[in-house]
Amino acid sequence: MSFTPLTLVLAVVLVGYLAVVSPLLGKRSYDKLARTRDQDPRAYRRMFTFWSAELWALAAVALLVVAVEPGLDAAGIGLVIKEPLDTTLGAIVGFLVAATAVVLVFKWLAAKGKFVPSRQAVSHLLPRTPAERWYAAGLSVTAGIAEEIVYRGLLIAVGMGALGLSEEVAAVCALAVFVVGHLYQGWRGMLVVTLLGAVLTSLYLRSGSLLLPILVHALIDLRGLVLSPLPRREVVGHAG
Repeated sequence: MSFTPLTLVLAVVLVGYLAVVSPLLGKRSYDKLARTRDQDPRAYRRMFTFWSAELWALAAVALLVVAVEPGLDAAGIGLVIKEPLDTTLGAIVGFLVAATAVVLVFKWLAAKGKFVPSRQAVSHLLPRTPAERWYAAGLSVTAGIAEEIVYRGLLIAVGMGALGLSEEVAAVCALAVFVVGHLYQGWRGMLVVTLLGAVLTSLYLRSGSLLLPILVHALIDLRGLVLSPLPRREVVGHAG
């Protein structure tokens, strides 16, 4: 499958944004949040609103590429259900069991005062108030849907259609762009993102559908952000 000139232009612009512009903007906004959050109570909400809007805009561009490319359709970027419902649910249950084990290990490490890279890398993204949890929930669901459409669905299709790469090589390249997009987390956080991204990529390649990766991605983010305990000073403040 070869892409039309219009599709190639859209794809090149999108990939350039994802690989260069978005990571730098993300790191800049995250660093700004770290500096100003204590002084500006609205900084958290502004950044989460901006990140959510950016992700939905990127997903819209991805769907535009599908709309204008004759050789690409929704199924070509994984927007189709291929596996029986019981198979999908079984995979979700299996993932949740494994994820629970990982969470328990992380909790044990935290209780022992050990370094937990996944939480340290996103410490400023953790909500401090019940209101901020709603913003965290919105971003978690948004990332689960939009990032899977863009990074897994479209980028792999672009790699195969525009560059003639094999599915495996295109998936590795897409994973690399996905990891770079989390530049704000530093190298330790990006290492965790690499592992999680590899799992999501494997789920997509094995199933041929984005349904399971979207669900798993959203659950990971919800667990990491929304279900994190509020800081004690905030809890005490509300209780008093």
